[in-house]
Amino acid sequence: MAMFEDFDDEDESPFAEEDDDFQEEEGNKTFIVAASILGGIILLALICVAIYALVFLPKQKATSEAAGDAAVAQETEVVLMLTESGAETALAETPLASPSPIMPATATETPVVAIATDTPTATPNTAATGTVAAALTEASNSIQTIVPTSSALPDGGFADDVGIPGLMMLTLVFVAVIFFARKLRKASA
Repeated sequence: MAMFEDFDDEDESPFAEEDDDFQEEEGNKTFIVAASILGGIILLALICVAIYALVFLPKQKATSEAAGDAAVAQETEVVLMLTESGAETALAETPLASPSPIMPATATETPVVAIATDTPTATPNTAATGTVAAALTEASNSIQTIVPTSSALPDGGFADDVGIPGLMMLTLVFVAVIFFARKLRKASA
């Protein structure tokens, strides 16, 4: 009987270790499942971002570039039309010199006396001149390029909307969730 006395001193049964290992493996299995689900969600999000970057973003850029090209072509057409009509109107309103017979120069002994006379002059059409000037001014203004400059910092992101107090409140909520989760976990164990 001396051989069996060593086993009588043990308080634990030989199956107790297997039960502890089984419980530990069960806890590890739950963790592995949860980690796998989170990893799958992250992988799915990365795939969605890649699809957006490779499919939808180039379409949006091409559409915006096409709209910009159409706007530039339309503005160029308007400028050319205004310039041509302004030049035609300006040429039509310009008085032409009337032909005069050329008389041969003859030497005379007559002294030249300058007497002021009332000379009729052609009055320009000021309304047409003003319209042409306005059209040319508009054409030159549309040709000039405007270089945008920033005057303020961009207003975007979560911190701009909520601010520092909101971020502090969110931090406190997350810390409370951590402590509450630990308390529940210890209570269930």
